[in-house]
Amino acid sequence: MNFVFISPNYPENYWMFCRGLKKYGARVFAIVDTPYNNLKQELKDNVDECYVVQSFHNYDEILRAVAYFTFKYGKIDWIESNNEAWLTLDARLRDDFNVKSGFSFEKISEFQSKAAMKKYYEKAGLPVARYCLPKSLQDAKEFADKVGFPLVLKPDHGVGASFTYSLQNMEDLENYYNKTKDLCMILEEYVKGDVITLDGICDAKGQIRFLGSMEYVGNCMDSVLNQDSIGSFYTLNVSEEYRDIAQRVIDAFGLKNRFFHGEYFRLTEDVEGLGKKGALIGLEVNFRPPGGFAPDLINYSNDIDIYELWAEILLHQSASYSKLRKYSAGFAGRRDSIAYRYNTEEIENMFKDEHIGTEVLPPAYAATMGNVTIKVRFTSNERREEFFKTALERLGD
Repeated sequence: MNFVFISPNYPENYWMFCRGLKKYGARVFAIVDTPYNNLKQELKDNVDECYVVQSFHNYDEILRAVAYFTFKYGKIDWIESNNEAWLTLDARLRDDFNVKSGFSFEKISEFQSKAAMKKYYEKAGLPVARYCLPKSLQDAKEFADKVGFPLVLKPDHGVGASFTYSLQNMEDLENYYNKTKDLCMILEEYVKGDVITLDGICDAKGQIRFLGSMEYVGNCMDSVLNQDSIGSFYTLNVSEEYRDIAQRVIDAFGLKNRFFHGEYFRLTEDVEGLGKKGALIGLEVNFRPPGGFAPDLINYSNDIDIYELWAEILLHQSASYSKLRKYSAGFAGRRDSIAYRYNTEEIENMFKDEHIGTEVLPPAYAATMGNVTIKVRFTSNERREEFFKTALERLGD
């Protein structure tokens, strides 16, 4: 089994996917954009060979790298990055080297459109927010007249909350439409709901072999736009209802042998045409692991190694772990710009039995997740709620 892994050097924890692949018998070839001597030793130890390129944006360079591995080791069986930034790169390479173990360029291009995803959610029996892809300001105004405010304007292709705007009136609509008119944007009705995720790995038959559910404290859009506090946690259990929904969505998209990170709104009130309070509606699916350190929170929640489990499912179609969920792991993201009632050390001491670690994040992550993250894990929902209330409480609240 010849496996080409794109960019296991970034994010830094992605070398662990290579470790899993090696453990389950693959020959692993890494393409990296960092000088070899600057790579983590753990990465070097868990690949058969590295090919260094100047930039992943230079397709000819990457093409030569895969051609080199093919010439030296024979046909490539897998090409994967598990990284949103390189999903289309992976797909182009699969097409050019006739690798059938993942999405084609045509399919991943469709799947990265939020508008195109909606038909697959509907195929799975889930409602979706009304939307349009405005080709003119008049299109956008007609949609607003039909649906009413508030609305959300965001990139049709994109991840996270960048270039995402909450529109309260026609003035907002005109302003932000004109700011983004050179981009492909999707305009949606605003839905009052909490974002939850259903994250997992499916096998070659599309059967989900692992599933976790993450919930947010606050939301990513407010965290980015308003620099609010943020937090998230994996739940102690995943209901049978949610398991059924996740499987129906995977079946509708036709996913096989890969990680998925599905996002949903859970309605906080009855919404005509969408459902009753508590119902899930489809938001978007990302065809890779959840971002940031979420994979590590999965590990802490389940006492497993999700990096190795991914490799085991892909290469052996088995999943050797206990289905008993033991913990609920999460993090609180705190802003340097906010005065909190308790300092970091006080929080660590108050929750010393649950504390996993505290980390100061680099700017690329801090914009969404906070300047300082405190990671914890719990055995009860009540203790977890106490932690978030305490960790995110502001001075004077």
